[in-house]
Order: sequence, then structure tokens, then C-alpha cells
Amino acid sequence: MTPDKIYFKNREVAAYRLIDILPINKMKLEDWIVISTSYNGLPIAKIVANELDAKLDIIFSRKIYAPNNDECEIAIVTESEEVVIHEELVKAFDISLDFVFSKSKYIYENELSACVTKFRKGKKLENLENKNVLLVDEGLNTSLTMMACIKTAIHLGAKSVSVAIPILPTASIPTIESIADDLYFVKNLDHFISIDFYYDQLEEISYEEIKNYKG
Repeated sequence: MTPDKIYFKNREVAAYRLIDILPINKMKLEDWIVISTSYNGLPIAKIVANELDAKLDIIFSRKIYAPNNDECEIAIVTESEEVVIHEELVKAFDISLDFVFSKSKYIYENELSACVTKFRKGKKLENLENKNVLLVDEGLNTSLTMMACIKTAIHLGAKSVSVAIPILPTASIPTIESIADDLYFVKNLDHFISIDFYYDQLEEISYEEIKNYKG
């Protein structure tokens, strides 16, 4: 990793650089709920939520991988059973939709439900009806997880759904903008490698650690 490729020292720096580009004063005129779309996004989401005097939460999701290939992400399922499929990969590998949906149901019933119950003591993600939602993460490698979380927020009745990301691939911008009300980002790159390449320090956040970020 060469120094000129590092854009953020750590998540805290990324959070404040993100805050610098957000219309904070205008946003404060309304009520917001800030939701992280991953464990690793929670430290950034918490700082942003504090700046907005907003509630903080997380949408739990899991990746679905291609059969016999645990590195090829073909879909995402969220805690509300929202499924977003990478249609090009599914077609390219001739993967049936039955496989994707049966796998998503299994993951929801055996992983996500238990995770949500443990984290919120039996409560589901709160009703987002007529609320302004700001989805936050540390960056995007693909847009699948973010798209699934946007759709989850929309289906839960959100008044508006905006996305705030420190760094993302340029190719993800039109995808996100196609269904989000607003997209805010510090840096976009045409040739994107991976999120951790652009941070000097980026430790994995464990499930146990996310309890420290409860709003």
C-alpha cells in the first residue's frame, strides 16, 4: 500500500470528512435516524448520528455466495427478508433463483433472526414510517448491500432515504442514485480496489463490539 492511495487515517477521520460534506444545518431542521449498513460502518454512523442528534441503529444483512465458491457474492438478504440479486453473476454462472431464495430463507431463519433477537432483545428494526433515514457505511466494494438496505428502508415506510459514504467506486454512483433520495460521498474512484486499501487503520468490528454503539 502506498501512502498516496490512503485517503483516510481511520474511521473517525472518515466520519468527520463525511460530516464536512453533509448539509448538517439543513438536515437538523428535520428528524433523522442514522442506520449503519454493516458492523464496520457503525463507528462512522455513530459520529454522524451524534452530529445530527439522531437515533442510531443497524440493518443486519448477510451475503449469499455462489455454489462451491465462497468468494463470489451473488446476493444479499437483510433482516426484513429483502433480497437483492447480482443478476449478471447469477446469469453468468447459471444459478437458479430457487437456489438464491432458498438460501436466503435459510440464512434469515438460522442466522439473521437470532442475531436480531440477541441485539435488540427480540425487537425488529423500528418502524421507519414517515422518517428520514441516512444509511452510512465505511465504503462500498459493490453496491449490493447498500441497495438491499435502501430497499429495506423504503419497504419499512421511510419518508426519505439518503446514503452517506466516505469512499465508493464510481460505477456504484448511478446505481445508488437510482433509488436513493440523496447520495453523499467524499471520494469516488474509477478503478476501485477494496475499502481497506484506502484506510491506514481499519480493524474489523466484531458482533460483540457493536453492542458498544447502540443508540
